Amino acid sequence: MYKNKFTPVILPILIIIVWYLITAVFNLVDPYILPSPVEVCFSAWNLIISGELFRDAFDTLFKVFAGIFIAAIVAIPLGILLGWYKRLEDICTFVISILRPIPPVAWIPFSILWFGIGTVPAVFIIFMGCVFPILIYTIDGVKRTDNVLIESAQTLGATDGVILKQVILPSAIPYIVSGLKVGIGIALMCTISAEMIGSSSGLGYMILTATNLFDTGTTVVGMLTIGIIGLILDFIFGYVQDKIFW
Repeated sequence: MYKNKFTPVILPILIIIVWYLITAVFNLVDPYILPSPVEVCFSAWNLIISGELFRDAFDTLFKVFAGIFIAAIVAIPLGILLGWYKRLEDICTFVISILRPIPPVAWIPFSILWFGIGTVPAVFIIFMGCVFPILIYTIDGVKRTDNVLIESAQTLGATDGVILKQVILPSAIPYIVSGLKVGIGIALMCTISAEMIGSSSGLGYMILTATNLFDTGTTVVGMLTIGIIGLILDFIFGYVQDKIFW
């Protein structure tokens, strides 16, 4: 039990020790290339005291949740319909197959042209990155619904609307949550990329600004903050999956 509890932190501790030895003890790497853990801690403290870290983190989270919320509103109902109505899926498959492989960052020039600079283009990029994973997972969840349940509902005279609401949707929810979980990770990556190009706030903008000023300590703090946010969100979705659905 002791080993299971502390095993996950062994590797991070070893990495920090090696990192400290390379940068602070033996000075094998210049600080502007890779800052020491001590310098990163000082940068984090200054960012926390000034409130800048919290402001940028909140701004990034707002964009993430706004983008994934809009993506969910579009993708979940559409995925249920495409998964249930085969003919509708056949009509849409070609367009989805063309748009889905396009990297979200490829939409950055158009997002700036259409929406300018600020929050809206970043939300649009996140939407484009999240909508297809959620859509695909939802379609898959609908198709994996037990045919026995569907046939039983049809035998009892249930309409398509009732079947979709009371049979298909509950069966597909675990897959939808999985799609949202994947979408969160993509959303964070999309947000940072968008903030580096078309935004004036957020963690991505903070990282870009710090990099231009050769403030590598702040850059690492921004990167670690993104990783921590992703870890927390992944834990939340994993908890929902483990404790509620399975």
